[in-house]
Amino acid sequence: MPSLRSPLAGRVGRALLAAAVVVSGATAAVAAATNATSTPARAAAALNDSEVTANLWEWNWTSVSAACTDHLGPAGYGAVQVAPPQESVSLPNSIDGVHPWYEVYQPVSYKLESRFGSRAQFAGMVTACHNAGVRVYVDAVVNHMAGANNPEEVVGYAGTDFSGPGYSFPAVPYGTGDFHRPGDNCPTSGGINDWNNEAQVTSCELLALTDLYTEKDSVRTKIAGFLNDMIGLGVDGFRVDAVKHIKKDDFAAILGKLNNTVAENKRPYVAQEIFDGASNDALKARAFTGNGDVLDFAYAKGLRSAFQGSISTLANLPSWNLDAPSANVFAMVTNHDLERDGVVLSYKNGTDYTLANYFALAYPHGKPSVYDSFSWNGRNQSPPANGSGYVTDTACGAAWTCLTQSTGVKGMVGWANAARSVKTVSDFTAVNSNVIGFHRGDRAWFGVNDSGSATTATFTTGLADGQYCDVVSGPATAAGCAGTTVTVSGGRATVAIPANNAVAIHVNARPGGATPSPTATASPTATASPTAGPTDKVATTFTVNATPAAGQDVYVVGSIPALGTWAPADAVRLTAQGGNTYRAVVDLPRSTAVEYKFLKKTAAGAVTWESGANRTFTTPASGSYAVTETFRGDTVPGGQIATSFHATVTTSYGQNVYVVGNIVALGGWSPANAVALSSADYPLWRATLNLPPNTAVEYKYLKKNSDGTVTWESGGNRTFTTPATGTRTNTDTWR
Repeated sequence: MPSLRSPLAGRVGRALLAAAVVVSGATAAVAAATNATSTPARAAAALNDSEVTANLWEWNWTSVSAACTDHLGPAGYGAVQVAPPQESVSLPNSIDGVHPWYEVYQPVSYKLESRFGSRAQFAGMVTACHNAGVRVYVDAVVNHMAGANNPEEVVGYAGTDFSGPGYSFPAVPYGTGDFHRPGDNCPTSGGINDWNNEAQVTSCELLALTDLYTEKDSVRTKIAGFLNDMIGLGVDGFRVDAVKHIKKDDFAAILGKLNNTVAENKRPYVAQEIFDGASNDALKARAFTGNGDVLDFAYAKGLRSAFQGSISTLANLPSWNLDAPSANVFAMVTNHDLERDGVVLSYKNGTDYTLANYFALAYPHGKPSVYDSFSWNGRNQSPPANGSGYVTDTACGAAWTCLTQSTGVKGMVGWANAARSVKTVSDFTAVNSNVIGFHRGDRAWFGVNDSGSATTATFTTGLADGQYCDVVSGPATAAGCAGTTVTVSGGRATVAIPANNAVAIHVNARPGGATPSPTATASPTATASPTAGPTDKVATTFTVNATPAAGQDVYVVGSIPALGTWAPADAVRLTAQGGNTYRAVVDLPRSTAVEYKFLKKTAAGAVTWESGANRTFTTPASGSYAVTETFRGDTVPGGQIATSFHATVTTSYGQNVYVVGNIVALGGWSPANAVALSSADYPLWRATLNLPPNTAVEYKYLKKNSDGTVTWESGGNRTFTTPATGTRTNTDTWR
């Protein structure tokens, strides 16, 4: 939903106010939904190691399931974002047409019964996506309920009755005391008159939608119950609507009530919608990063300007006045609000839109997303639906846009995954105003031609010499390249970039060599061994925290001869260091891309691979190198001590707090491996870890800025010894 801009707020506001038409029905407490019996969805396969999200907005659950299984999982997407799943108003005869898209942003209850399908279909969708390796992020509407101007005869999709004018939603239940009301706890007559006034923006009604009184713990608990219900079904995170209209402390308190995710046992991912345009710093997106990532509207608008002007200006992107630092951003080319306003690119812009999405997947800004929804002619048009408003199955083509399933975008998802470890751009080259190229370290190179004529130019790629497959035109196959082959010689390549198209190559897409499986199967993905390597070596230390069974030893194996060329029989054995820590030092060739995994093996040769995708790094040109990891797939060993770290720390925008210490579970004093603390109860930062019993521990807190720089707290190392049994809590204040 739009959540700031006065001009657009007026236009959309009139639409929403007038759209409040029909709905009657049955009631059911939110507790019934929260406590409904349903087997939690667990990931049957490891989830893809990717930051890329496919935003399938207003697709029904059956269609999302099919997309995860057939396209998103195999292509390596890390997540799918889906539309609001709660019961909303049903508007069959509004002045904006039949069942306008925005009705799903007017909740009636927290039942998972919507125009996209039933609760069972929603749960089945989550399971199907997890089985394909894809996380599920839900568009969560928690700032408000349905519009106060809806007539009393209006009901929800599950038949639930409510009263917008009476501030009554008995199916939750919410009553008049659960809302900010005009002339009471809202300082205006109801609406927001000053979009830079924080009190009005957080306590008055957005577009006449009944605004929840989130200062009250009883309201927070009901909202958290709704979100926890979905987490229990396997949901991995949330795109949260209209967060600007909730006080930061209130939203932090809601997040503090959420459970860990089922599939990965970690905090749910949060991307907050903070609509741009405010001059008040307290209402700008970067002010909200303490509670999670934020959507970057300025980035999307900047991409439109470049791709409809000169893409050579993208060289200046680091100096753009973006909404928040890259580390705190959920990046996009468009979304359902923006595409209808003409302020960003949309599918209607043809190749400009496609190329901008390629670029967003290639450029290291935030966590990239690709948006697919239905075709539209009017701004309030319904998605394709039956006569009752229920959205019909997606059929890619005229009625639905399916860029996420295109060969080029799927190839660029693999490109983004291959380049993920390198957060900088090198050798940005502007051949002319509309042909550019750059690379991400030694991982990947990308070139784009936003003009009507093919262009051939020579680029520095950062890649080792050899042949690579252009993943925009087709994937790498065992027989070669399905599309164009690019040859790198002396680190450079002469590339012909077709008109209005792009070329992209990366280390994992080589002709005749298998590309690592994006679905992250348990065993490693073999890649071709280097034909030649440097003669001098880098001493590389492998450290892993693992719990082998009786008779098992721990090994590391990888893509190069020094690591056994993926043969378990030739894997390198790690030596036990005590406390479930295993280590080995291996001489590896310098400046070499390495893929590896850990495994457990018995004397008889029985092998247990760790789960997940291949681990990767590139050895430096000189010096030494070290990796410190935890064996993926291990259960927490018995006897471990649940140890909580509670630190009161005041931070600046974009900063996060970590704990680091002398044992592997605390990163072995390496800031890169420090443990992130949750800011849900800011300024209290928290985390709970399993540490070995009867162990002397030294630790300190540190702050990391969005650019990776680190600030250590002052004073000596903090110390304690874990008990033999039970738990331990450390309560500290930043020094």
